[in-house]
Amino acid sequence: MDVKSELNQAKLFQNLELLAGQVVEGFISGIHKSPFHGFSAEFAEHKIYNTGESTKHIDWKLFARTDKLYTKRYEEETNLRCHMILDNSGSMYYPEVKNLSINNLNKLGFGVLAIASLMAVLKKQRDAVGLSVYAEKNSFYAPEKSSERHFQMLYQQLNALGAKTSSKAATRTYDFLHQIAEKIHRRSLIFLFSDMFQTEVEEAKLFEALRHLKYNKHEVVLFHLLDYDREVAFNFENQPKRFIDVETGKHIDLYADNIKKAYKAKVESYLKDLKMSCLRYKIKYVGVNIHDDFSTVLNTFMVERQKFV
Repeated sequence: MDVKSELNQAKLFQNLELLAGQVVEGFISGIHKSPFHGFSAEFAEHKIYNTGESTKHIDWKLFARTDKLYTKRYEEETNLRCHMILDNSGSMYYPEVKNLSINNLNKLGFGVLAIASLMAVLKKQRDAVGLSVYAEKNSFYAPEKSSERHFQMLYQQLNALGAKTSSKAATRTYDFLHQIAEKIHRRSLIFLFSDMFQTEVEEAKLFEALRHLKYNKHEVVLFHLLDYDREVAFNFENQPKRFIDVETGKHIDLYADNIKKAYKAKVESYLKDLKMSCLRYKIKYVGVNIHDDFSTVLNTFMVERQKFV
């Protein structure tokens, strides 16, 4: 990546909190058919009214629009603890992006902005947030807190991470998931952002580490970040290309069409196994195409938060 691209990336992430706020506001304004349409950027939470509860906090305006009874749960009543885990290995810096924008990110950039957007929601609700970033070593860990100073520290960490343009760090994801699981003692909602690229012989260890995250009754959501066009569909021009492993430096020269069928079959098999393992361990699997918007992440959060609290 050239100097201009590096400056472009640094500029995009120089005020991540503001950028995340714009993402969240866009998400809220885009909820037209949801029963939650019209709730404020303060994210006062709604829950279905149960017979016998006090009618004091029923949202009658929402009832007029939906013909269903919802009550408001105000910010000061929430006590969620949420821990974000971000994979910072070399493969997360794919694809190389020359004209970086909010709609044109690599996997790492998407993960950074998605986490920042979730933090913007959690901050409004005065919930506690923690962050772990791992690569060759457990490079950053912060426990769950809800203070303004803590949030600013996390944003600063994410700002610096988002400004990076490449990394050759390899990682054994399962090692660090075990380490992180040991540190999170109080029941939390855990979000893992990763492309989950491991060698085939490491799959069993990876699934065991995912199960460890369920310890202490945590709820775990895996946001599986991929460039669907390239990494799943393997859509490359059918001309001689050199494919380079960004973590090991190994390469192979070939025509994409010669291996496309076999590649897609292998990836589909891996994704199926990953989803089945998540189902077995009661981990919510959410596939995310990094070229889509952030609605999948934010919608998932809204659903899981309501189930968790």
